[in-house]
Amino acid sequence: MEFISPELDHYCCTHSADEDELLKRINRETHLEVLQPRMLSGHFQGRVLSMFSKMIQPNRILEIGTYTGYSALCLAEGLRPEGKLVTIDVNEELANRVQGYFDASNYASQIQYLISPALDVIPTLNETWDVVFIDADKQNYIAYYELVLPYVRSGGYVILDNVLWSGKVTDASKMDKDTVLLRELNLRIHEDERVEEVLLPIRDGLMVARKH
Repeated sequence: MEFISPELDHYCCTHSADEDELLKRINRETHLEVLQPRMLSGHFQGRVLSMFSKMIQPNRILEIGTYTGYSALCLAEGLRPEGKLVTIDVNEELANRVQGYFDASNYASQIQYLISPALDVIPTLNETWDVVFIDADKQNYIAYYELVLPYVRSGGYVILDNVLWSGKVTDASKMDKDTVLLRELNLRIHEDERVEEVLLPIRDGLMVARKH
């Protein structure tokens, strides 16, 4: 899942901005108390998402896949004062924990947290998005991408996590459903004339697509 050595990752983290105390708490508690903590964006990727958001200065952010709220809070750092972030997940078991983290943040009034299937709820939101971050079930990645792109403003961004899938996308012998789908997704975005894209080998791979 990591494409640089632990030593390089540590060096990058120690020469990047620190996590704030709430993010450190989420990172620590997720690893101690929540299943599949590798799903957490973590320090390095979190600072990348924060920097992207601060560069874009979005008014509306959509996140598909909340997990424990770490990436949502990183993205919220770049919101305009009147901005809003909507984050969607289906895991009801984490809802109280995640809402507590959001309530403890500086962005509590700007974050709307929805427990609902994203494919059902997104068309009802009646928003135009500056940034969409997709980090949810891989089998629906193409469906999420195709659904959200018409709602993204010209010049807006769709960012998708885990698109290198621990490097399996480059291994022709790997033919499991998720790997095959992610290969198809990466090719589809690369050939999509509606966007320009760059695939970054950050953590498990970030595809960044800018809508024309």
